[in-house]
Amino acid sequence: MKQKKIPLRKCTGCGEMKPKYELVRVVKGPDVKDEQGEFLSAGKVSLDLTGKKPGRGAYICKSADCLEKAIKAKRLERAFGCKIPEEIYAEMQQEMGKNE
Repeated sequence: MKQKKIPLRKCTGCGEMKPKYELVRVVKGPDVKDEQGEFLSAGKVSLDLTGKKPGRGAYICKSADCLEKAIKAKRLERAFGCKIPEEIYAEMQQEMGKNE
């Protein structure tokens, strides 16, 4: 019987390839547009602990150190192509602390 393939993802903090289930997904939700397709607001960046939220995703280790590295080097901003406010980083650090 064939072994099931384990999906690998790269941590944006440390840069290591790890199994997907060992990482936390950070997601930027879809942008909000009106009926004519005009841009209204950007999607919110948040932690996706279930791995099922819609939007662009990036992965990070479940450690606070990797989150700090990603924040310091602005790797999440580069991955999503937008500026991330400090309040969202603080929120992410708080959530990450709860789940460690």
